[in-house]
Amino acid sequence: IDMADDPFFRQLDEERFQATQWTRGPWHPAHQHAGPPSALVAGRLAEALDAPFRVVRVAVELTRPVPIGALRLAHATRRDGRSVKALAGMLYDEANKLVLSAEVLAIAEAAVRVDPQPPPMDEPTPEQSEPVDFPFFVKSEPCYANAMELRFGRGAFGVGDVMGWMRARIPLLEDRVPSPLERVMLAADSGNGISQRLDIRKFTFLNADLTVTLQRPAEGDWVGMAARTDLDTRGIGVADTRLYDAQGPIGRGIQTLLVRERGQSPPRTNSERR
Repeated sequence: IDMADDPFFRQLDEERFQATQWTRGPWHPAHQHAGPPSALVAGRLAEALDAPFRVVRVAVELTRPVPIGALRLAHATRRDGRSVKALAGMLYDEANKLVLSAEVLAIAEAAVRVDPQPPPMDEPTPEQSEPVDFPFFVKSEPCYANAMELRFGRGAFGVGDVMGWMRARIPLLEDRVPSPLERVMLAADSGNGISQRLDIRKFTFLNADLTVTLQRPAEGDWVGMAARTDLDTRGIGVADTRLYDAQGPIGRGIQTLLVRERGQSPPRTNSERR
């Protein structure tokens, strides 16, 4: 596939962004994978912060499918402390419907005289991992999976417990190098995808949210995901992802999953039963 110089998004003006076909996800041809819009919003909120503040948590709520089209970003300050700040971002589609909201928590960095004792690298590195393809995307079409390089250090699709590494083949925004936070957010929403336990031809397992917490910025292009998915027979699951760069663990990602059999009708609410 010829990617040329395509990004995931093109910026139209200060508030509006045009999604390209590389954002396409696995569930519907007109809908985005949640990684690119999550990275877009988190990155723009981080840009609104002054030094020495650094984003340490991103909490994303997916209110409806994010369309591949023009999107408008609005943001607001939720907390404006001397050491802790919180900013919120709201992403709207062309019909002015809210499709994604995110809140970032930022902490002011300060030098402290402690031994950091970083956690050891306890997983295979990108160089020790094998290239793999997402099994539920069309390889010949522009989509998220073709815009991201994927390697497995352990595990395989369908076993539910894997170590995967991802890096973007294209920029998030044209003519910009993705920030460490944006690189993490581009990949972190794939925790449930790489650690799937279900056949995507028979089930859907969309995440309703994504929360990422980081103890330090990611170094390098590769983002590692030691991911595990656990499911319940009542249609709910959790994907728990330990996040890495090539030096070791950098944080955590959690996704709450809406699990359904394909063609299954939504459950009736108590008010509907009455």
